[in-house]
Amino acid sequence: MTAIKLDRVANLDDPTDWPTGWRKWSPVVLGKIGLYFGCCLIAVLTVPNSIWDPRVAEITFVIGALGLWRYGWWFTHAVRAAIYGRFVYPRMREKGRAIWEAGWRPRHMHFMMTTYKEHRSITEKVIRSILSEIRASGVPGTIWLGSSDRFDEDIIEDFLRREAGETDITLRIIRQNVSGKRAAIGLVLRAMCRLPIDEDDLVVFMDGDFILAEGAISRCMPLFKLYPDLQACTTDEEVICIGPRWIETWLKMRFAQRRLAMQSHALSGRVLTLTGRMSVFRARNLLQLEFIRLLEADHLEHWLWGNFRFLSGDDKSTWYYMLKHGAHMRYVPDALGYTVEVIEGSGMDRMVQNFRRWSGNMLRNGARAIKLGPGRMPFFIWWCLVDQRISMWTMLVSPVLAVAATLLQGPSYLLAYLIFVAVSRMLLSLFLFGYSRRIQMAYPWILYLNQLINASVKVYCIFRLSKQRWSNRGNQTAASNADALVELFRNSMANWCTATATALLVLGTIHYAGLIEVPSGAMMQALVGY
Repeated sequence: MTAIKLDRVANLDDPTDWPTGWRKWSPVVLGKIGLYFGCCLIAVLTVPNSIWDPRVAEITFVIGALGLWRYGWWFTHAVRAAIYGRFVYPRMREKGRAIWEAGWRPRHMHFMMTTYKEHRSITEKVIRSILSEIRASGVPGTIWLGSSDRFDEDIIEDFLRREAGETDITLRIIRQNVSGKRAAIGLVLRAMCRLPIDEDDLVVFMDGDFILAEGAISRCMPLFKLYPDLQACTTDEEVICIGPRWIETWLKMRFAQRRLAMQSHALSGRVLTLTGRMSVFRARNLLQLEFIRLLEADHLEHWLWGNFRFLSGDDKSTWYYMLKHGAHMRYVPDALGYTVEVIEGSGMDRMVQNFRRWSGNMLRNGARAIKLGPGRMPFFIWWCLVDQRISMWTMLVSPVLAVAATLLQGPSYLLAYLIFVAVSRMLLSLFLFGYSRRIQMAYPWILYLNQLINASVKVYCIFRLSKQRWSNRGNQTAASNADALVELFRNSMANWCTATATALLVLGTIHYAGLIEVPSGAMMQALVGY
């Protein structure tokens, strides 16, 4: 990675300069959107309309019904997000700002940070952002560094020696003796327990590649004074991608999705993840042995893979602890940070790795969170967890139906389906444009590919929950303690389960399309010769 490319990190955009209103929805942008829909209209008028042919009319109805259900669910999130973003959170923000301007401050600011052989320019930018927030608050701060390599420690020590000046800041380095981010966090928390940290102190969990924007801390911390029952909050993110442009576009689209979903979830006083990039916790939870052990050694008992530990997903473990204990959680949409993604090697390989990590974390934690039941959380949040399990299958039904109908009707049906995808994903993207910094016309197709690949990866991962890999932390992989024969059996069983589930999905779908029939008794007799 060249120093020239990494110089992008040193020149972050000011969020106040991001285009809004007519600067964002300019005549050129509106013209592009109009041209997009115009091309779709021409395609509708040009492509032969065979979607209501008797042989495929029922398939069309099912694709449309699935679309209405999924888009209705999306619209529900959009409405809830608008309520939170336009009405609920602004009142919270004004009350929190009044508390901060009246002089309230936390007793001490704690930053729990883990890093692993990060680029010097990124690390220095991260530490500079922490220093800026500590200076602006006017209270002492401590950086608790969970480290596994002297390389990162030297960079941070040298930078603080040069730049800290009179800032009241302490660096505490906790060198881990066991590999992995979870071990690093656990050791830091145990070190905290040995010092007089008050239960109401606030601790910022952040990654070593997350750069705080100005005012991020002052927007989060007053909420804990405003709401004594608030136990954790998570923040907004913007991506700085040093790699292929298409990966950057994909990540920016995902962050737009995240903003919409987070605001919808936060309306219920919960979120679906306490993002490891940056979240703020009340210290009373972090000092509990149950919390520390869950982070250090979170595990799952699986019918096929036995008892295995989680490699990544520490943010899901902290979230599950809070959810289990009925904790109030919030999303702070104007507390911003920049996450730096350095893509080295194949962009597609990194994309699939990210999907496997994200989807695996969701699947490993989703099932046990659902088991808590709607009595332990708002019903809407519980149903969101259930929907995550359903959508991975329903997303694959429509493409299979489209292929089945194409076999029945011909290429014209596939063209009609592609027009449906183009129109429907642009309609969904219109919502995402409101949560994206800039409007990019590639969103509709990237969104569809994102949904398709993500669903496929989830189906693959659900039968391989113990298979974990994390390239960001020294290319870690989950090791198996089973002998070679047991491991061979498990892998074979996982392959069989995946093949069976996929076959049932495809066969059930094309049977519904009328391409195949369930064998009758007479057919079976004729087949065996009786």
